[in-house]
This record gives sequence, C-alpha cells and structure tokens, in this order.
Amino acid sequence: MDIRKEHILVVILMAGIIGFFGIPHISRPSCQPVRQVDLDETFLVHPRQTDLNETFSVLPRMSYPQPFVDKPQRTDVLLMSPWLAPIMWEGTFNRDILNAQYRQKNSIVGVATFAVKKYVRFIEGFLGSANTFFLSGHRVNFYLFTDHPEKVPSMKLAPEKRLFIIPVQNYSRWQDISMNRMDIISSHIRSRWRYEVDYLYSMDIDVQMFEHIGVEIIDTLVGTISSWQYTKLRDSNSYERRPESRAAIPSGEGDFYYAASFYGGSVSEVYKLTTACFKGVTEDRANGIEAKWHEESHLNKYLLYHKPTRLLSPEYYWDEELSRPPIIKVKRLSSVRKDLKEVRF
Repeated sequence: MDIRKEHILVVILMAGIIGFFGIPHISRPSCQPVRQVDLDETFLVHPRQTDLNETFSVLPRMSYPQPFVDKPQRTDVLLMSPWLAPIMWEGTFNRDILNAQYRQKNSIVGVATFAVKKYVRFIEGFLGSANTFFLSGHRVNFYLFTDHPEKVPSMKLAPEKRLFIIPVQNYSRWQDISMNRMDIISSHIRSRWRYEVDYLYSMDIDVQMFEHIGVEIIDTLVGTISSWQYTKLRDSNSYERRPESRAAIPSGEGDFYYAASFYGGSVSEVYKLTTACFKGVTEDRANGIEAKWHEESHLNKYLLYHKPTRLLSPEYYWDEELSRPPIIKVKRLSSVRKDLKEVRF
C-alpha cells in the first residue's frame, strides 16, 4: 500500500508540474519590464513658468475718437510689414493711450550718442531738442561719448532726464569711429547699462528734433527706414553685395534699407545686435575688407535676418537735403546741414 501511495503521489506531482508549465495563460514573472520609460529628469522640471499674479493695472478713463476697422487712419502708406511689425507714421496712433500704457511699466530708456572730434559742436543742439521732444515726461538717460568732455556745454535738463558724459578714445579715421560704436555700446551694455535701463537707442549727435518722439518708438527691436531709400527697389538700395564681406546681402534679398543713425530696442536685443555687427566688422577687417556703408551695412544684414518688431517711418530720420513729399506729414528728427569733409577730417 505504501509503495502504491508513493506512486500515486509522484504521478499527481508530475501532473501538477506539467500542468503548471503547460497552461498557456500562466507565465513566470520576469525580472525585466516589458517596456522601459526613460524618466529623464528634465521632464520633471517645468521648462517655463508663467507668473499668475492677480494684480493688474487699469488705464485711466479717456475720451478719444472711436476706431473703425473699415476706416484705416492712413491709406497712402504701408502701416504693417509683411512680418506684422507696425510702421510708425503720423496719424496712426494715439499718444495719450500709449503714454498711459507705458507709465505702468515704470521703464527707463537709454540713449547712446557720440560726439568725437569736431562733432562736439552738435552737442548743444542735440541735447536741447531731445530735452524738449524726446520721450517728454518719461525717464531717459543720455550717454554721451566724447573725446572732449571739457567742451560739453552746461545744460539744464528736465527732472526726468539725466546726462552721463563718458570719455572715449579718438580714432584717426571717421570710419573707424563709426564702426567702433557697436563695440563700445555692446561692452557698456554688458558692464553697466543692463543694470540701469530697460530700452536702449543709438542716435547720431548731428541731428535735431522738431516734433515729439514718444513711446511709440518703444519695442523689442526697432529699425528706422532710411529717408534716402524708402522708395527704391531692393536691388537699387545701398546694401553691401560683395559676398566676401560679412555684411553681404545676396542680390534679390532685402526688405527696407535701415539707417544706422537711429535704432534700438530692449537692452538684451540691442546687445545681440551690436555684438553680432561688430563681430562682422572684425572679421571683415581680418580679411582686408570694409563694408560699403561701414556699420550701417552690418546693421542692415542683421535686421534682414532678425526682423525688427517695430519700424519707424522716414519721419523719424529725415535728411535736410531732401524735399519733403506729402506722405511725410511731420519731420520729427532731421540731420543738421553741414560740410561733411570739414567735420570729418
């Protein structure tokens, strides 16, 4: 009996083992997962965070004409670039609304300008007109670079405006003075201005302002359309076309021709612009070439491939040698008449 029971137990045990391994829907647990999800820690950190601040500002009550979508303010000029950057013209904006919006930001604007050699004669006209017409009622820091600090006239500016006189090296050629401005602006942004201002504009010293230039100029990256070339075909503009220059723009390309006399934007964007342009100037020098219109050629190359977010019409830099067509309803800023050979050499 005992032997028979042992046989029966062995048979039952074998059957159980065969059954366990033979049933298809039962499988052994595995030490390896079927698939593996890579828990990269970068996915566990939010790539950006929006500040959900519930405080907000309210514009004051104002009375102004109602806008209508079927009644454009100007029909004689282009009001928007193909990349949807607004173009500032007289009659296309309400300065009261813009001022109310801008005051909520509590921003400070910097203006960099250079008075080297004989150009010191233009300081008084520039600062006098800028004190009256440039961002009137808003905080502005004027950064005046000059090789003759002792010749800067004593002037009383509006309480919200400040003048900083910064000594700068002189150069034998006016072209070198012009092209090194980009490097000087870039280095001062890096060391100082990024802590002092929110927006920065570069302007020529040999200009005067005749009408208000207000917060309509404020944006991330701003270029001014040249008064000399705003009606020309792109292949007739003064772009640098020689491929060996870092400022070269290939034939068939180009939007507007921008004046180096007035450009700007946020401090971070102006830093990128001036750093990139001076890099191009430096590489051209190493290759024994000078761009057709010096730093202006490099500026146009940069703004072609880094589109401005706002454009200023030729009203914002009109040349006194040109007759004024009907589309230029106001002359906000204009170059001063002068003998270029006399002041440059």
